[in-house]
Amino acid sequence: MRSWTLVIGICVMTLVAVSGYLWWRSSGLEEVPDITVVTTSGEKLALAGMRGKPLLVTFWSTTCPTCIEEMPHLIDLYHEFSPQGLRIIAIASYYDPPNLVLALQKRRGIPYTIALDIDARAARAFGDAGVTPATFLIAPDGHVVYRKTGRIDVQKVRHEILTMLMPARIS
Repeated sequence: MRSWTLVIGICVMTLVAVSGYLWWRSSGLEEVPDITVVTTSGEKLALAGMRGKPLLVTFWSTTCPTCIEEMPHLIDLYHEFSPQGLRIIAIASYYDPPNLVLALQKRRGIPYTIALDIDARAARAFGDAGVTPATFLIAPDGHVVYRKTGRIDVQKVRHEILTMLMPARIS
């Protein structure tokens, strides 16, 4: 009787794991969308054209406490990895007034790129990333390798970035 219980338990756990994986794979985007965002300085950036280096895209809001708490971590990642090519683009939510976004950018001394999403087009392109924070780490080939709604795992993101920036090993 015990062995059947164990077998059934293993089967259920396997089914749950496979279902979770399939849901995760189908629930989000797999490649950076072909959209253009406008930065707070007026620059237009085509995200799909940013291949070749890691790209971290985070959707945030001036009224999101977790977003504000993550900013020092993103600043640290920027300072550590931007010399090797990491780009960070923080896309402010459509409901954030641009003047508040600019004021927070200045007050916090944010060195990475801030973009505005006035019409929520960017959030929709990223699979309705309307809940903040929503973060996407995109590999140099354009594939999303990490996505998280809510607080990011800074060490995991750091490790993924390091892996992408390591020179290719010669066999």
